[in-house]
Amino acid sequence: MRKKIIRSDTLNQRSQPEQEWLDVEQIVRVELTSEDPNFTIESALIADTGPGWRAAETGEQTIRLIFDTPRTVHRIRLEFSETEVERTQEFTLRWSRHANAPLEEIVRQQWTFSPGGSTSEVEDYRVQLEHLLILALTIRPELGVPDSTFATLRKFRMA
Repeated sequence: MRKKIIRSDTLNQRSQPEQEWLDVEQIVRVELTSEDPNFTIESALIADTGPGWRAAETGEQTIRLIFDTPRTVHRIRLEFSETEVERTQEFTLRWSRHANAPLEEIVRQQWTFSPGGSTSEVEDYRVQLEHLLILALTIRPELGVPDSTFATLRKFRMA
């Protein structure tokens, strides 16, 4: 009999080797509504480059990835972290095959962070986005008190 002890919190989170994630640095142009110079978007999009992205302004923020050429994407992984403030966040992920077409919603998700409890959110989506040209992530960092909190994103990966 072969046996391996695993932690229950990792049962549904199989790790994707970093080399299998898309090298977005080479294939996308990024547009964003704001960026703290100490927490740049590269830090969230590129493996092992820093603590993640944070907005320079409070309130709703958008990160748009515009691919140089259309791609097929099968997986999207988002990681958020909040260790200081209790808040309820909502994010929406949208996509399009065409530059001037309306974006189609993939998912809208809410999560409540609590420094004494839930401090991280990991969302791992299996998708079938063929001819993906634009992928947009909109983050509303605080649903209770709009424009009071900075949006953050620890990791944003695609395969």
